Amino acid sequence: MVNFSRFLLQAALTGVAIAVVVAVFFPHVLDRDRAERAELQVATPLSTTNGAAVSYADGVERAAPAVVNIMTSRVLDTPGILDLHEFFGQPMPPGDTEQASLGSGVIMTDRGHILTNHHVIEEADAIAVVLPNGDAHPVEIIGIDPDTDLAVLRIRTDEVAVATVGHSRDLRVGDVVLAIGNPFGVGQTVTQGIVSATGRNQLGINTFEDFIQTDAAINPGNSGGALINAKGEVIGINTAIFSRSGGSHGIGFAIPVDLARDVMTEIIEQGYVARGWLGIEVQAMNRELADSFGLDAPRGVLVAGILRDGPAQEAGIEIGDAITHLNGDAVNSPREALNIIARTDPGAELPITLLRDGEEVKLDATVAQRPI
Repeated sequence: MVNFSRFLLQAALTGVAIAVVVAVFFPHVLDRDRAERAELQVATPLSTTNGAAVSYADGVERAAPAVVNIMTSRVLDTPGILDLHEFFGQPMPPGDTEQASLGSGVIMTDRGHILTNHHVIEEADAIAVVLPNGDAHPVEIIGIDPDTDLAVLRIRTDEVAVATVGHSRDLRVGDVVLAIGNPFGVGQTVTQGIVSATGRNQLGINTFEDFIQTDAAINPGNSGGALINAKGEVIGINTAIFSRSGGSHGIGFAIPVDLARDVMTEIIEQGYVARGWLGIEVQAMNRELADSFGLDAPRGVLVAGILRDGPAQEAGIEIGDAITHLNGDAVNSPREALNIIARTDPGAELPITLLRDGEEVKLDATVAQRPI
């Protein structure tokens, strides 16, 4: 027993001696070992979460049942079609041609209200909604808002899966998002990307633009579908892509759900969206115009036209005025002016600051209802 204890003590002392020699004379060996262990510790959370592979399946499972396919058709009056029959003296007779198209939508209420794009159902003679389980339902058009390219439909069924709605105002560039829809009619499809930008406008797509830009693949047929976050909350309605080929190039646009939900609520409650209107036409201010108004830089918008007896004329606005502020907010583009006026409730007073003959003028205009 004494000899065995002595052996253990000698082994322990030898191990300590070796460790001291390595630490003093060969420290790079320990540094390499630490680096390798650090790499393993960093790599693990990126590839696994609680021992399981990283996945967005829970979020998709939460959102997908509320995303539906929208099938539309319309009948086109077509003249005789020139084809090979013409060369044999047998022209095709005139007739009607049925044109079918596909889109997507999101069930937003337990009463069966569905948000989609206006262009998905525009000019359709027949519309049907197909649920993820394959059930098809006829729809009622509750209302449309072409200015934001949104439409509200309704299906009447006892049980519907309703989307969980988030807040688009909380989005940050770099957030993970997923697009759910029916691209090219292949069936419900999920693509993943990030938020590339927010507040995109002046794209010439809609009258009122405040788009979420994403690189999640959005293709024809995705229009009206859901853009969701990693938790499965709807944060946008997919609307358009930037493409020269018709396919996804990693630049897609979605209407923020905060805006879409407000539009839907107004359509359901009153059948239309109430927006402010002044009856003026404005154009951007360039350097030459800015110099003529004594501005140090191009800012504000130039009043280029006024509707006779409209709100602007009644308030005293004149052609040639340069509007610099609306409701206390600086105006730097026609788009900004349009959005501020549109957000003002009809009947409300809108404070306006403008320049006329080099002098600052302040007045109030009573905003009217924008013609529908």
